[in-house]
Amino acid sequence: MNLILAHVGAASSPLKAYDTLIHTYMERCATFAHPRTEAFRSEQAFLDWLDKQNGRTQAVAVLLDSRGKQFSSENFAAWLGNRRDEGAQQIVFAIGPADGWSEPARKRAQLLLSFGPMTLAHPLARLVMAEQLYRAYAILSGHPYHSGH
Repeated sequence: MNLILAHVGAASSPLKAYDTLIHTYMERCATFAHPRTEAFRSEQAFLDWLDKQNGRTQAVAVLLDSRGKQFSSENFAAWLGNRRDEGAQQIVFAIGPADGWSEPARKRAQLLLSFGPMTLAHPLARLVMAEQLYRAYAILSGHPYHSGH
């Protein structure tokens, strides 16, 4: 399964430490999936790219949005595992533009995912998403990284 962490904005963070940590967690996911990151200049560029990602199955689009569904780490892992088991070839987790996703973009998503009502800086949101992806795979595989606290 291809696992893509995408965002609308600058290709890299002004704080390189974020990019280093994001890369570390995405590399850890390589044991379980084929991870990569993508950056887009605009929401429309992202949506155009997303429409071209369909293979044998439609790419699963997960947009991070404060109005979305909140999961525990265990429930998120179960959701990801179900997509994997259903044969999803590609899952795209995307952090949107500074002013949020448009309504057409929100309608395009299979899941709107929220880390809660707080607003996070985009590099921090990317880091949290990368860590949660690795944590989900650790939970699914029984790896001791996730202790359940």
